[in-house]
Amino acid sequence: MASATATGGGRGALGSVLFYVFLFLFVLVSMFPLIWIFKMSIITRAELFQSPPTILPANPTGQEYTQIFSDPAFQQALLNSAIIAGVTTVVCLFFGSIAAYAIARLRFRFKSPIMTLILAISFFPAVAIIAPLFLQYSALRLIDTYWSVIISDVVFALPLTVWLLVAFFKELPKDLEEAAKVDGATTIQAFRKVIVPLAAPGVFTTAILTFIFAWNEFLFATTFLFTPDTQPVTVVIPNFASQYTTDYGAQAAAAVVVTVPLVILVLIFQRRIVSGLTAGAVKG
Repeated sequence: MASATATGGGRGALGSVLFYVFLFLFVLVSMFPLIWIFKMSIITRAELFQSPPTILPANPTGQEYTQIFSDPAFQQALLNSAIIAGVTTVVCLFFGSIAAYAIARLRFRFKSPIMTLILAISFFPAVAIIAPLFLQYSALRLIDTYWSVIISDVVFALPLTVWLLVAFFKELPKDLEEAAKVDGATTIQAFRKVIVPLAAPGVFTTAILTFIFAWNEFLFATTFLFTPDTQPVTVVIPNFASQYTTDYGAQAAAAVVVTVPLVILVLIFQRRIVSGLTAGAVKG
C-alpha cells in the first residue's frame, strides 16, 4: 500500500513538473516574437544586421524611440488610430447594446437562426467586399476620411458586440426590470438605468475587444486611407522605409509602442475578457 502511494505521489509530482515545463515553453513561444521585436527596437543598426544575431543587446539605445516620437506622421497616426478605434467602439456599444437587449428579452421566431447569422457576419471575409465598398465610398466622397474605415469596422465588429452583450443580458434577472416598470419606468429607462449599470462588466469587456479589433485593423485602412492626415499606425509603420532601405529598428519601435499598451490592457482585464467570452456558454 505504501509503495503504491509513493508511486502515485511520484507520478503526480512528475505530472506537475511536466505541466509547468509545458506552460513555461508555451508562454516563451508566445512571447518570443514580442520580446525579439523589443530587442530589435533598442539595439544599434550595426548590431541589428550582425550575423549571427546577438541574443542579448550589446549596447542598448533609445534612438529608435526618439526617432518615431519626433516624427509628426507617427504622432498623427497614433491620434488617427485612437479616433477610429474610439468612435468604432462607441458606435458598436450604442447600437449593439440596444440590439442585444431586444434579442435577450423579446420573444420572436427564428431567434436562434438570427443569432447564428449575426455571428457568421463577423467571419465573412472582408477582402470579398473591398471593391464594392471602394466604389460606394467613392460615390459618397468618403474615401480618405475616418468614416470610410469606421463604417467598415462597425460592420464587422458589431456582430461580435451583439453576441457578447446578449450573453450578459440573459444572465440578469428579469425581476429587476419588472420592479423598475412597477415604479413607473419605461422599457428604455429600465434598460438605461437598471440593465446597463448591472451589465457594466460585460459592456466593459466588449468595449475592450471592440477597441482592440479596430486598433489592429489594416485591410480597410490601407485601402480607403491615402494621406498621413487620416492613416492609422497600422498603415504608417511600414512607411519607415525608403526606396532602397528599410528602417527595421524604427518599425520595431513603432510596433512595440502600438502593441504593448494593448498587451498590458489585456493582462490587466484578462479575467473580465474570459468571463465575457464564456458568458452564456452553459445557460442557453
